[in-house]
Amino acid sequence: MNGKDEPVVSIIMPVRDAAATLEDAIDSILHQDYPSIGQIILALGPSEDNTSEIAQLCCRKDQRIVLIDNPSGLTASGLNAAAHISRGKYLVRVDSHCMLPVAYVTTAIQTILRTEAGNVGGIQRAIGNSSYQRAVAKAMTSRFGVGNSKFHLGGQEGPTDTVYLGVYEREFFNHLGGFDESLVRNQDYELNIRIRNAGKIIWFDPALVVNYLPRSSQFKLGRQYFQYGTWKRRVLLKNPRSTKFRQIVPQLTLLGLIGSFVASLLVNYWFSAVWAVYILAIIAASFKCRDLSIRERVLLTIIYPTMHMSWALGFVLGR
Repeated sequence: MNGKDEPVVSIIMPVRDAAATLEDAIDSILHQDYPSIGQIILALGPSEDNTSEIAQLCCRKDQRIVLIDNPSGLTASGLNAAAHISRGKYLVRVDSHCMLPVAYVTTAIQTILRTEAGNVGGIQRAIGNSSYQRAVAKAMTSRFGVGNSKFHLGGQEGPTDTVYLGVYEREFFNHLGGFDESLVRNQDYELNIRIRNAGKIIWFDPALVVNYLPRSSQFKLGRQYFQYGTWKRRVLLKNPRSTKFRQIVPQLTLLGLIGSFVASLLVNYWFSAVWAVYILAIIAASFKCRDLSIRERVLLTIIYPTMHMSWALGFVLGR
């Protein structure tokens, strides 16, 4: 694939409350080595920071950058609106909190042409600028934190259930109706189910590694994972056969802790051993991370249960 043979792509990006990362995300797109990026479409939602002003400044960097309004601020509606005005043969989804390596688009297009997949994506490599973010990044790239999903941990190239971000043929994306706008989160997983039901595969390429900055506070992390659990339940209720074991482990853990607490009060205090096992597992998982500072390992002891329990409570109680 070279020269004029390269298909034109449109970058689509939902943007909201991204003042700290948007300019770096845009710069990573502008420095791609793929020569046929025809549009960079930013779907701008209402923000509580100066994201709008930064987006306007970014538009002056390159005439291919287009701003459109996304009044709801929802990811699915923003991506669909961007896809609606796109002209490229392929859509490349990018997040405003991530930085693409220079060969990302080139590798992604080569992979989707080679595999004829319905969606191609890779690894979300969480990184951090602070002690807290570095600890969260470690949790997001560990089996104890997030299970065995390839897009967090990596693995061999091939078909999978879901990937980070995504690259789609525009006509096929539109044929499926795009993302489900009734979903605040997990809309990518739901779309991947429909892609597989349509007879296409979801292709994981470990060469597609994208840096991602995680949430910067305990409150924001808890809210994020509560939402993950809430919207995962909706997707799984709609598509129960798509359920993976990793997606129910937090709920089983929560039920086990509640059950053991009640049993320790009503039956025998030895049932509280379940709590001891969970706490010891958290401590062991946290302090085996030799590449982190002592402070970051201590932070992990509250980050792990925050992720687990927020997800589980969102799945059980979220609306």
